[in-house]
Amino acid sequence: MEEEEEINRTVNSEFFLLGFQNGQRSTILLVCLLLVVYCGTICGNLLIITLVSTSRNLHSPMYFFVSQLSISDIMLTTDIVPNMFHILLNNGGSITVNGCITQYYFFCAAEAFECFILTVMSYDRYVAICNPLHYTTTMTSDRCVVLAAICWVFGFSITLMYCITISMMTFCGPNIIDHFFCDLIPLLERACSSTYAIELEVFIMCFPILFIPLTVIIVSYINIIVTILQFQSNICRQKAFSTCSSHLTVVSIFYFTLLSVYLFPKGEETLKFSKLLSLLYTVFTPLINPIIYSLRNKDIKKSLREKINKCVTYLNDIIFSR
Repeated sequence: MEEEEEINRTVNSEFFLLGFQNGQRSTILLVCLLLVVYCGTICGNLLIITLVSTSRNLHSPMYFFVSQLSISDIMLTTDIVPNMFHILLNNGGSITVNGCITQYYFFCAAEAFECFILTVMSYDRYVAICNPLHYTTTMTSDRCVVLAAICWVFGFSITLMYCITISMMTFCGPNIIDHFFCDLIPLLERACSSTYAIELEVFIMCFPILFIPLTVIIVSYINIIVTILQFQSNICRQKAFSTCSSHLTVVSIFYFTLLSVYLFPKGEETLKFSKLLSLLYTVFTPLINPIIYSLRNKDIKKSLREKINKCVTYLNDIIFSR
């Protein structure tokens, strides 16, 4: 009995992440799938960033914010996936406590930034549709840069507050975490010091990070829909809806998976489902975002065709000049 108490009091210096405990064949298939998804995510988001920065017809507030979202997606998936490969290939993997908290910090910063930038993008669509005459004076290039910078600063600074609190906690007892990355709930379950302060901080921070941005998005789209329905022309309605559909799809996927993971009750089966949802919004959503914005957007497809034609022309000139 005393030995068990001594073990439970031992301060952990590292955690062991279980990942997905599957058979060898299932693990190989999952690793191959994740490798394809990861490469597709990096290439897709880098393509959007490159197109937005080099194509004149994409030099607008909406596409600037899309490129910022792509940067966030690259940061999020790079924070999670490489370590997940190590965990899957080794049937689990160790990570230091400081490394675990660092991974959680960048994960939270990317998620918080996405909440803020999606809110700014909804405001951009609101001004473009509800106040089109004031759009160019309201959403200037300088103002867009400032709004994006504020989103980045808020994303990294707000999450830093409670990550510092987590770093001052001690963890003891079983160091096994049944997850593929360091998330808040598994960390708190392994804390042997009081978790009241961090739980209070997270509860308070949910308002500026999650609920206020979600409220702004909902109010913006209510006004957008009301304004669109007042249009006399069906063509104008369809064009207005098409400019918002991509952003609204991304918002729906992001908030559905995020709220499903952290607000649903936690049972044994629910935890397994939450792990799958976590895989969706940490790995697959960063791939889905560029697909949605590229396949459903005529301007991006036009810019991509122009770049491809320029590359083909350049290669032909080099080949035939020889």
